[in-house]
Amino acid sequence: MSRIDQSKDFIAIRIAVLTVSDTRTLNEDRSGDLLVGRLTEAGHTLADRKILTDERAEIAEQLRAWCDDPEIDVVISTGGTGLTGRDVTVEAHRDVYEKEIDAFGTVFTIVSMQKIGTSAVQSRATGGVCNGTYLFALPGSPGACKDAWDEILGKQLDYRHRPCNFVEILPRLDEHQRRK
Repeated sequence: MSRIDQSKDFIAIRIAVLTVSDTRTLNEDRSGDLLVGRLTEAGHTLADRKILTDERAEIAEQLRAWCDDPEIDVVISTGGTGLTGRDVTVEAHRDVYEKEIDAFGTVFTIVSMQKIGTSAVQSRATGGVCNGTYLFALPGSPGACKDAWDEILGKQLDYRHRPCNFVEILPRLDEHQRRK
């Protein structure tokens, strides 16, 4: 079963937070605030934070810029994962992914089912990797961000988490680019 191995040292990683919304500002960004609070409370570093409107090309451009920044290990976006016409965050993420973390969406759905029942089918949360950087797209609600962090990301982004975690393989995510 999963657990935290207290004999290992915590390794802080650098996380950027992107809120996707046509209406929110930094002063009204409860989901972004929740993620920033959770990641800093865990001991990680907030590398950057932005709010963008629901424009696929702009979202993908920002994701690529952060993936090209060696000072950013993880990008977490919130918003734009639903089913309406303006919800394009998932498509923008998939425009950038080299590899998709298929099970992330599945596990998020399982966690969500325990909280909101069958309404969980309306989320398209996703995760992937690009240029040695992890990317996760979460729904825009604070509850969904809390569940994703508390039940999945907070654990997988902790080097001490056993039996395995995302941090321990972080140095190997871009090894295909280093091969000759």
